[in-house]
Amino acid sequence: MMTKAIFMDNVARQTRNHYIKDMVTAIDEKFPLEECVKKALLEVDREIFVSDIFKHLAYSLDALPMDSEQWISSPLTVAKMTQYLEPRDCDSVLEIGCGSGYQAAVLSKLFRRVFTIERIDSLLQEARGRFKELNINNIISKFDDGNNGWAAFAPFDRIIFSAAPKEIPQVLFDQLAEGGILIAPVEEYGLQTITRFYKRNGNITSETIENCRFVPVVDGKEY
Repeated sequence: MMTKAIFMDNVARQTRNHYIKDMVTAIDEKFPLEECVKKALLEVDREIFVSDIFKHLAYSLDALPMDSEQWISSPLTVAKMTQYLEPRDCDSVLEIGCGSGYQAAVLSKLFRRVFTIERIDSLLQEARGRFKELNINNIISKFDDGNNGWAAFAPFDRIIFSAAPKEIPQVLFDQLAEGGILIAPVEEYGLQTITRFYKRNGNITSETIENCRFVPVVDGKEY
């Protein structure tokens, strides 16, 4: 016999799934999603990554404030950055700027191994707690300045910036696998543009995709 508690849990789960599905549908209407990216978004509950005060906006397409003057990106932006990575048939991805952990959680549904670096210790601890709550076991995280990359696990098939650098450190191009892609919201003259870099025969080429707005990359670590 189903208890009241189990019944209420089932209702809550169905309600969350409905909200997630509506959110992904809204994204798909604005930015047609590949099936693998759509599936990844449907498998991650954004509400878990949103601050308590903004839970009622968790399934909107808005970027929302977090602690330490940071923001959780719009799920539309997360979807775009994920799809621009061209994640099919890739093994590993390095994320610069873990933040809430939402982008890493979505990537974990598409890559066998996700490496994510966060420079603000309190944000990283919160993100790790969320990964544990969701039983995500293929995300490896590190407290460090993301500009250093993560040489111990390089090369990476893909690298993604979840904050805006003014330039890409050469060390990150060095850690990008041959044939790999790096995607970043690069800032130049006060304007941020999502830029996709390709590594072919040791050479780096790039293409600009669209204007965007991210928090800036900051050097160093914050305890």
